[in-house]
Amino acid sequence: MLPTRPHGARRAALAAAALWFGLAGTSLTQAAEEEAEETAQAAHETTATVSVPSPGSASEDSAVQSWPIPDVATFTLENGMQAVVIEDHRVPVVTHMVWYRTGAADEPWGKSGIAHFVEHLMFKGTDTIPEGAFSKVVAENGGQDNAFTSWDYTAYFQRIAAERLGIVMGMEADRMKNLRLTPELVATERDVVLEERNSRTDNNPGALFGEQLRAALFLNHPYAVPIIGWRHEIEELDLEDAKAFYRRFYAPDNAVLVVAGAVTPAEVQALAEEHYGDLEPSGRPADPRPAEPPHLAPRRLTMTDERVRQPYVIRYYVVPAYTPETARESAALSMLSDILSDGKTSRLTQALEFGDGPAVGSSAWYISTAKEISIFGLYGAPKPGRTLEEVEVALDAELARVVRDGVTEAELTRVKDKARADLIFALDNQSRLARLYGAAVTIGLSVEEVQRWPEVAESVTVEDIQAVARELLVPERSATGWLMRSEEEAG
Repeated sequence: MLPTRPHGARRAALAAAALWFGLAGTSLTQAAEEEAEETAQAAHETTATVSVPSPGSASEDSAVQSWPIPDVATFTLENGMQAVVIEDHRVPVVTHMVWYRTGAADEPWGKSGIAHFVEHLMFKGTDTIPEGAFSKVVAENGGQDNAFTSWDYTAYFQRIAAERLGIVMGMEADRMKNLRLTPELVATERDVVLEERNSRTDNNPGALFGEQLRAALFLNHPYAVPIIGWRHEIEELDLEDAKAFYRRFYAPDNAVLVVAGAVTPAEVQALAEEHYGDLEPSGRPADPRPAEPPHLAPRRLTMTDERVRQPYVIRYYVVPAYTPETARESAALSMLSDILSDGKTSRLTQALEFGDGPAVGSSAWYISTAKEISIFGLYGAPKPGRTLEEVEVALDAELARVVRDGVTEAELTRVKDKARADLIFALDNQSRLARLYGAAVTIGLSVEEVQRWPEVAESVTVEDIQAVARELLVPERSATGWLMRSEEEAG
């Protein structure tokens, strides 16, 4: 299975993965946490600025039209399974994905990690596919496969020759309803997951710190729970837990099929009807999640660990995710994060890292793809001889400058150019497009809402960016954490 966080991700890679408005198959917060622990010297890419019309000008329509939009078709099977098809006939290859509308935020209370655990167990076999043979069959047909879990979804994918799409559809449909588990299989795979947690989280102070900070940020929402699960709860997961979760969530009316590549919508629909069409729907809509109460006070925590190589400060703010109702706010938050930290000319880089600035590394990020609420983050790591307190003061000063003075039209134009360029590059990668649309549709957006992003992006003004900084990035909505080797690094 794919790791739930990309190891060693750099700021430029995070921005590229974000595409339109931060859509990605993995959490940018997790990536930033991993990046902060591995190195404070994140790569900052410079981007050439090209001339585009300013928002609100007479040329706004043409500016919107200059954003590339892929050809996307949709259909829904009678059993409720949604499908998205992205045509790309440049090479005779397809990316086939099945996304389930369930993740770590949908787990029963006290059963953290069960979504990720079931993802592992989905490779254990059915009556027609022997244990461990799923990936072998894909490889024998010249393909690759894997899976990943997030808070809002679990996804399985194969990349294979277009002529063999029916093979992987049939296999995926088979394990959607016919997974076969035994106590022995479950016990063995539980040990695998525990070792995964041990190596990826328990032996990584940055990952442990990220868990603690996220748990402090969310007061009631299940986004506070780590995707891999709390160790003491993983240890208690058993066969009945796995079966119950599988029966509850693995059904066609809780799934989204995404196919990108050298196929037509008609071909995909015919294959989908053949392989997925006869599967019985669950008839159970998603359960409501606990709501987050108002945040009335900022949270702070410090953590010391002798294994820390680079101390750093991270702050999370609870902010809206991207929805049709919050689209403009979300776009403004995305652009603010880029103005603050995308490239060598960005505000945090200039103020915190160059000259006498206190930081060796800094960044800002925003995660838009979530169901209800999300995170805006700030990060800074001190230079040798400087303190975490100095870095936090400098981060606060730059945010206060946005609230007080706003941003410039030139800065806004630059980040819009960058977003447009990222999308152009995304169109050259069918797997990336499949993940973009899969994540968006699975969390409840329509294809039309995804493709409306250029219009929303072009409409954002400098006043919008100043407003979200003033109204949303306030202390009471935040949790701030310091990670260090010893208390002396605090300042």
